[in-house]
Amino acid sequence: MVWMHRKEGSLTYSGIGGLAALIALEGCATVGPDYAAPELSLPAAWHAGAQSGLPPGSADESALAAWWDAFGDPVLSDLMSRAVKGNLDLKKAAASLREARARRAIERAGLFPAVDASGSATKSSGSEETGSGSERELYRAGFDAGWEIDLFGGVRRSVEAAGADLEASVESLRDVLVSLTAEVAMNYVDVRAYQARLTAVEETIRLQEETLRLTEAKYQSGLDDGLAVEQARYSLESSRAGLPALRASLEGAKYRLAVLLGLEPGALLEALKEDAPIPRVPSAVAAGVPADVLRRRPDVRKAERDLAAQTARVGVATADLYPKITLSGSIGFESLSSDRLLTSGSLFYSIGPSFSWAIFHAGSIRANIEAQSALQEAALVQYKSTVLNALEETENALTAYGKERSRRESLDAAVRAAREAARLARARYEAGLDDFGNLLDAERSLLSFQDQLAESEGAVVSSLVRLYKVLGGGWSPGKPVVEPDKNPEANR
Repeated sequence: MVWMHRKEGSLTYSGIGGLAALIALEGCATVGPDYAAPELSLPAAWHAGAQSGLPPGSADESALAAWWDAFGDPVLSDLMSRAVKGNLDLKKAAASLREARARRAIERAGLFPAVDASGSATKSSGSEETGSGSERELYRAGFDAGWEIDLFGGVRRSVEAAGADLEASVESLRDVLVSLTAEVAMNYVDVRAYQARLTAVEETIRLQEETLRLTEAKYQSGLDDGLAVEQARYSLESSRAGLPALRASLEGAKYRLAVLLGLEPGALLEALKEDAPIPRVPSAVAAGVPADVLRRRPDVRKAERDLAAQTARVGVATADLYPKITLSGSIGFESLSSDRLLTSGSLFYSIGPSFSWAIFHAGSIRANIEAQSALQEAALVQYKSTVLNALEETENALTAYGKERSRRESLDAAVRAAREAARLARARYEAGLDDFGNLLDAERSLLSFQDQLAESEGAVVSSLVRLYKVLGGGWSPGKPVVEPDKNPEANR
């Protein structure tokens, strides 16, 4: 401790060495558990195994960072750039990141002394019944300082927790970015897939209109009865009935895409008015190994940082068991007249440590330690659960992508066969060698297979997008975290 003695108008100190020893101890003891990242037992390879378009090998980090470039679609690349600038969820995540950064600065401030300035000027008068009744003026100005010596590391643990929270916010922003890029791509693929399906239906309708004219001509010439005409007509109208639902789905995908960019729903109707082909997937995509995915996925990285933050909070709670020592002091001027306020005779100061120790709080401190330890255990379980979910999602995405590629190949062959069957059936019907039922069945099959093929081509691309998402694609470890424009009009 520091003892202060006043002697002949001056202040002298003894025990300065004791104070120095206290300050030297600051930073030597940090109570609570030290964090160590959990060790997990991971499979060496994916159970889904090598499939069509999924060769074994390490994932390309640079390709994953901007995976949409692999589709070679400039419209999609432009939409991605606009989404990063305008998406509202991304703006919200960026604001949370700035908040976490500011909170870490608040906690770090606890490591340093706090200094406050104050001043006052008062005029008072006593009662004539209880005193002299004379007026009195008092002028005061000075500085107050205080510093809690972090002997047991409570403040440092708070800073450690805030730092981990900040890193978790970074990963949250990255996670939003990963989800955003995937959602933009899948809705864009939906737009192109619906356009392809509409084109297939419209082509079938034109073919069925020709078939209807053919049956009507045969009926009028007496070469066929009215049954074929009515069958051709209801087949045509059935195909036409499918157009409104497809067009509504197309418009809905455009609306959703605009909102993802932070725009009003109809903003992209004109820009995406012209049909364009469904993006083509690359010939091969390397998914890497499970350990690579877990190192890259933002949700796994965030769960690990949440665990680190909660581990530090156990230390914050533990520090409350120990004494707290605060070094405080003040210096200033105090005078009964303003013209003598800044003279040497008006100077006053004080300095010294204060000591406090929570001796009895009915067990609340230890209960808080137990509560924080339970939260730490829950954070560990959440981390392990996030890891398992990441592995499951990746296995499912690998399987879905490989199987959908195989399905598309079969449907492509089916469309070619159905187109040839429809041509032969028409030729036989026109030549009078077959009845109309075979032509009707052939045209129905062709329409069905064309629609399934267009849907499958979109599903293949969407499956690959989901694979890129579960692999954690859409951000680069070597670049700063993307923070979108704060100006809401910047994306217009």
